Amino acid sequence: MTISIYDMDRTLTRRGTFVPWLRFWLRNQAPWRVLLLPLLLLPALAFQFGWIDRGSLKSWAHRIVLGGAVPMARVEAAAAVFAARIVAEDIFPGALASLAADRARGQRLVIATASNAYYAVAIGAALGITDVIATRSQRDGDRLLAAIDGENCYGDAKARMIAAWLERNGMADAAWRFYSDHISDLPAFEAALASGGAAMAVNPSAALRAEAKRRGWPIGDWGQPEASLFESA
Repeated sequence: MTISIYDMDRTLTRRGTFVPWLRFWLRNQAPWRVLLLPLLLLPALAFQFGWIDRGSLKSWAHRIVLGGAVPMARVEAAAAVFAARIVAEDIFPGALASLAADRARGQRLVIATASNAYYAVAIGAALGITDVIATRSQRDGDRLLAAIDGENCYGDAKARMIAAWLERNGMADAAWRFYSDHISDLPAFEAALASGGAAMAVNPSAALRAEAKRRGWPIGDWGQPEASLFESA
């Protein structure tokens, strides 16, 4: 195997990154938008009741907190500062050790995350990882829009997006190793195994830990992730 693909939130990081990103933007870029936060209650309730999906909730949060259209240069500058803080404060030491070991073995390192690409790419860069598969947002010229471009990189969609990335990079037949904390990534685990690669359950949720034990997958405990409102399995 020459490719190691890592989930990001609660696999590399101690917590999810989307809510911290929204808080960071509010504090540093648009404090007045805190007045709009009550508008998030309706989409949050709609998500909890299954009336909208994660991607739609993410788009609503983006629209309310960042705005419907934001200059990309402004977003990228803020994302670089945010990423530096995440890497300094929220990366598991075990994750850094695993990345270093894979890098020393000559592995190509990839992040595959449901997080938004506009800051996930910055976190990858801060970790020395240039290959990032993430949820993309639409653009209008040099402005970032709230709507998702394509699929939210979660569950089955993440497995499809990894496959598309491998195909674009001429590695459709390559074996690869996949690291994640959550049972929602089971399609990506299955795809890694089908490639002749390996499944690595890291900081696993209860459901993933049970599945990994049942199937004899390696389990790595790099630390205790913080609980997430959006992922409870």
